[in-house]
Amino acid sequence: MRILYIDTSSSYLYAGIVLNRKLTSEVKKEFGHSLSEEALPSIVSLFKKENLLAKDIDKIIVVNGPGSFTGIRIGITIAKVFAWGLNIPITSISALESMSLSSTSDKLHVPIINARRNYVFGAIYSKDNNVMLKPTHIKLEDLLVDLADKDYVFISNDEFDELKDIEPYDPDIEKIVNHFENKEPINPHAINPEYLKLTEAEESKKD
Repeated sequence: MRILYIDTSSSYLYAGIVLNRKLTSEVKKEFGHSLSEEALPSIVSLFKKENLLAKDIDKIIVVNGPGSFTGIRIGITIAKVFAWGLNIPITSISALESMSLSSTSDKLHVPIINARRNYVFGAIYSKDNNVMLKPTHIKLEDLLVDLADKDYVFISNDEFDELKDIEPYDPDIEKIVNHFENKEPINPHAINPEYLKLTEAEESKKD
């Protein structure tokens, strides 16, 4: 089985092709504001490297958030176009669970993404990836209260003044894909961003 993995939930593009449970090609690169321009060509370059066409992909796994509002939409749009146009099975997964799966720590895994204004997108997983706190938008100080007296490791590529010794996030694409290989496909049109909070425009309108 050939599986395409796409994650644009941050300023990075994480993408790869897993063939019969083995990672054969990947890209892990920070594009920043040029992500919207570089994501698709970079993914196409993976196909060329493997001498594949997009139609040769058997399944797509795409990260649908939380994270960057713009970034999430980029990856989902690319994945849905491939899935719908070429009739490729597709499923979506959480960025936070991908972060947890990539850690080898024996402690509790606490993936966090900076959501600004002292909030984070965060979750808590056991070392075996059992959910102890589902992905949520939470004040960092409240998350620290939940973690009191526990042995844990933060996982993130963001910086936080209040925290030290954060484990950098380096996605283990092979492990992530193999973990979700048999997750039930869904209709491409049913895949939507999981922001976990309102956009700033929506918050302003609500106020």
